Amino acid sequence: MDCFNSIMGQSPALDSLIRSAKMVAATDVTVLIKGETGTGKEVLATAIQKESLRANKVFITLNCAALPESLIESELFGHKKGSFTGANANTPGLFQAADGGTLFLDEINSLPVSIQAKLLRFLDSGECLGVGNIHPYKVDVRIIAATNSDLISQIAAGEFRRDLFFRLNVVPLELPPLSQRKEDIEHLIKHFMAMFEKKHSITAPKFSRQALKTLKTYKWPGNIRELRNLCERLSILFAGRIIEPENLPHEFCCYSHISDEKEFTLPETGLRLDSLEADLIHQALSRTKGNRSKSAKLLGLSRDTLLYRMQKYGLAAH
Repeated sequence: MDCFNSIMGQSPALDSLIRSAKMVAATDVTVLIKGETGTGKEVLATAIQKESLRANKVFITLNCAALPESLIESELFGHKKGSFTGANANTPGLFQAADGGTLFLDEINSLPVSIQAKLLRFLDSGECLGVGNIHPYKVDVRIIAATNSDLISQIAAGEFRRDLFFRLNVVPLELPPLSQRKEDIEHLIKHFMAMFEKKHSITAPKFSRQALKTLKTYKWPGNIRELRNLCERLSILFAGRIIEPENLPHEFCCYSHISDEKEFTLPETGLRLDSLEADLIHQALSRTKGNRSKSAKLLGLSRDTLLYRMQKYGLAAH
């Protein structure tokens, strides 16, 4: 069974990534997975582990942003009895628990600089030092790390160690955002709808052609996670029905009239851009009953830009 089948899509960018990931999985090299929030970094890490030489060994995941700095060192490396208040027994850390297997460090960009030095030591020598201990211990653990942050910028800001970055970045894998995988959206929708049809014992709704077109023009800031959540919401609220653009959540409304360039052909007689802009601002204000923040969102403008243009066209008193 191909464990990479869990990463759905057929776009060229995704195909290239999966080919690289399969080659990486067959080795024991350290991996750094990059990608925006919601692109499926943990799914990719899991697939790599399942296809690796350590597939039958333990796989442990830690979100580095989920623990306070005071706890993360002990969580990773363990601690000695009496090394701090509440340390009532010798306690192994995740590195010891993952010995022989794989440790997935998600949001590695959130790892405190002091802990980064200890991680670097492990990557260089295989040694870890528990809190309160003076003698290091050795473990055999493969590291897969992930980040949704620009580590180069963090290095420049002194928030991430340059030497650790190069040690982690042996084989970088970057998941493309959903906005660069528009051809995969319909395939993902069918998968999620079938999944929620079974989960909730309902008849999954279907999308009209225009609704699908709207979803393909949306920017998807939350990526696949956002699409999955939308599919579950719609499968429950519109079970057995046809979903039209107006049934989509508010954030999609400014895309519901966008289809293709032919619908925006310049009229033979031409048009006045200032008049068109003023009319669109007026429509947005009317639709939101004068709410300027909501109007700015509808128009894809900042609130300050909207206020400036309202004043420009004499709409400030609307």
